[in-house]
Amino acid sequence: MDDIAGCRLIFESIEDLYRFRKQFHKARFKHKRKNEIDKYDYIKSPKNTGYRGIHDVYSYDVNSKNGDKYKGLLIEIQYRTLVQHAWATAVEVIGFITENQPKFQQGDRRYLKCMSLASEILARVYEDNTGPHPDLSNDDLINKFDNLDNELNLIRTLTGLNTAETEASRNRNTILVFKPNGDLEVFSYRDSTEALDDLFRLENENPELDIVLVKADTSEEIRMAFKNYFSDAKDFVRLLTQAKREIHKSINQ
Repeated sequence: MDDIAGCRLIFESIEDLYRFRKQFHKARFKHKRKNEIDKYDYIKSPKNTGYRGIHDVYSYDVNSKNGDKYKGLLIEIQYRTLVQHAWATAVEVIGFITENQPKFQQGDRRYLKCMSLASEILARVYEDNTGPHPDLSNDDLINKFDNLDNELNLIRTLTGLNTAETEASRNRNTILVFKPNGDLEVFSYRDSTEALDDLFRLENENPELDIVLVKADTSEEIRMAFKNYFSDAKDFVRLLTQAKREIHKSINQ
């Protein structure tokens, strides 16, 4: 889809999301919605990746000389709850810190499976809903997730980003080294040349490791990069940990 713009709306609850969307569809503007109302409703019909949310696609239409050349181009509106957004951002972070892209079903398929199970856990606990695994019992759901997480050290790695954020805030150049056991090693530099030299050395010495250089023009920019990119991943870990606790309680009752 060749869209020229996108807008993501985040809501406290599914009820708030649907209520707003219903009113938005009644808005008196000339832009035309191209899709049927349920076509991109991935809350009612979650993707097998675990993605949940709703998309609407509009054809741009405006009565102005300057806007006329854009007439007919497409705009995508995304609607998500806070829980759905935390999950989706965690998927983005996994793609950033590893060579795996569960968002695009690429790489180690265990990451895809693990995140789809996590989506099911979050949907059940926070939204009284289901995700891509509605037929799994609570016991099987938790066991399957824990088994994969023990193999991948996924939650441990995402939790380790807290350490990286604290360390990276001090300098403008930070190298993150993700170990197979889930440990995270952080190297921080004031000088970008020194950081690049070390990056090449570490990559040559450790070709099997995921190594990432995060850099910015100012310390404030790198703080913002970590805050914007990794804070929702921390929300995901918090939400998932609490959700698993709630499911364990229900199993043991």
